[in-house]
Amino acid sequence: MGLFEQLSYGTLLLGGCALVHVSVLAFGIPLLVNVGSRSKLRTSILFIPTLTLVGFGLIVFAHTLQIWLWAAWFLQSGALMDIETAVYFSLVTYTTLGYGDIVLDEGIRIFAAFSAVAGLLTFGLSTAFLVGLIGRILPSGTVGEN
Repeated sequence: MGLFEQLSYGTLLLGGCALVHVSVLAFGIPLLVNVGSRSKLRTSILFIPTLTLVGFGLIVFAHTLQIWLWAAWFLQSGALMDIETAVYFSLVTYTTLGYGDIVLDEGIRIFAAFSAVAGLLTFGLSTAFLVGLIGRILPSGTVGEN
């Protein structure tokens, strides 16, 4: 795969990952509202942990979908030969861990780097989502009060 193809496909899959991530979080908001509006839960000590766990679950689901998207592309393109290696490589690259035990051919390395960019950007979105969620569910005046 040439440079232009790697950049083009990488950009498309990066955009797809952003769309997946934002969609999962956006469609998850009604779930959070539903869980948060239950009258018994609102007065329970489990209110904040429950909503935080639901939000965290949405984030994990969104990231998992993206890792599988990258793995599927690595398999389909022939860059990696089996599902276990493709998922492993996708996970290690997407999280920017990069052990280096699997190295792709020159014709696909730039494309694969887009997986790391997708991970960086969507982990940033995840952080913002959790911070916003926690900021909304914590009673006012509980953070930073002396």
